[in-house]
Amino acid sequence: MSRGVKNVFATSIGIIAVGSIIGIVAGFLQKFGNPANMAICVACFGRDIAGAIGLHRAAVVQYIRPEIIGFVLGAFGAALAFKEFKPSGGSAPITRFVLGMIAMIGALVFLGCPWRVILRLAGGDGNALFGLGGLVVGVWIGTLFFKQGYNLGRSHVQSTSTGLMLPLIMLGLLILRLIYPPVAGETQSGVLWYSLSGPGAAYAPLLFSLAAGLGIGFLAQRSRFCTMGAIRDVLLFRQWYLMFGFIALLVAALLINLVLGQFKPGFDGQPVAHTMWFWNFAGMLMAGLAFALAGGCPGRQLFMSGEGNSDAGVFSLGLIVGAGVAHNFGLASSPAGIGPHGVAAVVIGMAVLVFIGVTNSKRS
Repeated sequence: MSRGVKNVFATSIGIIAVGSIIGIVAGFLQKFGNPANMAICVACFGRDIAGAIGLHRAAVVQYIRPEIIGFVLGAFGAALAFKEFKPSGGSAPITRFVLGMIAMIGALVFLGCPWRVILRLAGGDGNALFGLGGLVVGVWIGTLFFKQGYNLGRSHVQSTSTGLMLPLIMLGLLILRLIYPPVAGETQSGVLWYSLSGPGAAYAPLLFSLAAGLGIGFLAQRSRFCTMGAIRDVLLFRQWYLMFGFIALLVAALLINLVLGQFKPGFDGQPVAHTMWFWNFAGMLMAGLAFALAGGCPGRQLFMSGEGNSDAGVFSLGLIVGAGVAHNFGLASSPAGIGPHGVAAVVIGMAVLVFIGVTNSKRS
């Protein structure tokens, strides 16, 4: 295929368009049923998938989210179309899996990934300001390790079947969702679990959600959209390309929320959020550092998985397992505040991240 499309989305105007499209789509996903201020959240939706396949039993957060499936398959389609499906991996897989787990735990202490930081701000949730601050500081700490030569090692060319693993897993989840759809009043449909209340029971129509995920996956793969990378590039290289997309997402989501009547400013009573400012900050700091050490935000990891990057695929699987661990061991927060063992999780998680950063830095 012509590379003209790639060139369009790889420009500043192109990534602004991509960020704007994501923001607008997020507003309509919320309008059509997705949870408020959570219309597209990789951490929250990964947690819902973990619940749907039985990795945890938190009854209010169980649902196979088509958006996540679409992210991977949309990126896979784009990579195939533009001859960028190039299976690679083998760079410290167990470390990347642990980074994925820690990133998810930190995100669930805050209650959202970097995408949800933006969408919570766009919905008027002032608590997200502390999450944004933590994200920036976490990424900044990551840049200090980069300056010390941090590197998890080289990836290598791998087989086509290896590169296909995460797209096939996502296709399998989609097939399960089609075979075992939600049943009114039932918590279990076949092998899948579904929420009857809470954020897991709030979802847009299947086809719209899947189409949104596929479209975003395609566009993000073309533009290399990444929220963590946007902050990293500004701090480390003074490059603003990715940040233009970050800002465009925030502005577009804010405008569409104003148009649709979904902007409700304040700190108290925000949907699926708590007001413990320090732990909002600390949770996203831990997640931000994990994203930086892994080389991409959770959305970007899914997009790279669609390109055949098994390192990103391992990180993404770590996210889902981390969600199960977070809920099974009382690490995740709720609207009432931080979980019973959330403080210990942040302390231990940060210690592990520093250990990973130091031991993988050449100048250490």
